[in-house]
Amino acid sequence: MKLLKLFLGLAFFATISFAHNHDKKEVVITTTKVANGIYMLQGQGGNIGLSVGEDGVLMIDSQFAPLTKKIKGAISKLSQKDIKYLVNTHWHYDHTNGNENIGKDKVTIVAHENVKKRLSEDSFIKAFNKTVPALSKVGLPTVTFTDKIEFSMNNENIEVIYQNNAHTDGDSIIFFKNANVVHTGDIFFNGFYPFIDESSKGDVDGVIKAAEYILSRIDDNTKVIPGHGKLSNKKELTYYKDTLIELNKRMKKLISEGKTLEEIVALKPFDDYDKKLGGGFLPPEKFLKIFYGVVKANQ
Repeated sequence: MKLLKLFLGLAFFATISFAHNHDKKEVVITTTKVANGIYMLQGQGGNIGLSVGEDGVLMIDSQFAPLTKKIKGAISKLSQKDIKYLVNTHWHYDHTNGNENIGKDKVTIVAHENVKKRLSEDSFIKAFNKTVPALSKVGLPTVTFTDKIEFSMNNENIEVIYQNNAHTDGDSIIFFKNANVVHTGDIFFNGFYPFIDESSKGDVDGVIKAAEYILSRIDDNTKVIPGHGKLSNKKELTYYKDTLIELNKRMKKLISEGKTLEEIVALKPFDDYDKKLGGGFLPPEKFLKIFYGVVKANQ
């Protein structure tokens, strides 16, 4: 029973238990063509983005270490070129646990400076009462930035832009400007309730602001690669943003009225959204409790 609760609670933060308690042979890496030279890989963990072409491969996020061989196999079907860059959208384990394996191939790892700080030391995720071990030097970003960084490769202008205190304090959005594609990292969970990491200085208002920024730069033809969930678009990202605005409004009102967490749970204030969004890794009540903590911490 304890193992079941751990699995449900940690889901994509399956950390060490993934390697020991999950048969990696069961995980299938699926490849979706997003645009010419742009792909999305899905396995277990955050969605991987790829730019492939004559200049090599730019990879976004690395999922779990036990999956690296399968991920490389999927990439090799798209390109015989080496992975040149690995960009981390943020520090969370389900997006960076494969860094060490990729780094051993002398790939340049790129991330916001806060990502390197968190990956360099043991980090604690309050919502799951979980300590995540630091990565070794080979898995750490060797190129960091504070605001944005740009790449010109594979006939693509790639812009990586930092978003302050959104899902964490180190989130980046990646725009493929020529292909009209954006990878949002975990600023966007498509189809289910998101996780916002209070212990990494995440903020609901920051996620909303980041989503609004993305929406200001895309159009109805833009392909949106979310941090989790299926390939998306402007309409679905707009729904997600509007949902967070409404949930944030409701939670702030209840907190301002002096309601305790127990009272808020009993009221089920997100009940009308639970059926549509509560089927992901965070069950409705767990999401509600985490959301409460994030909103209250940032008041």
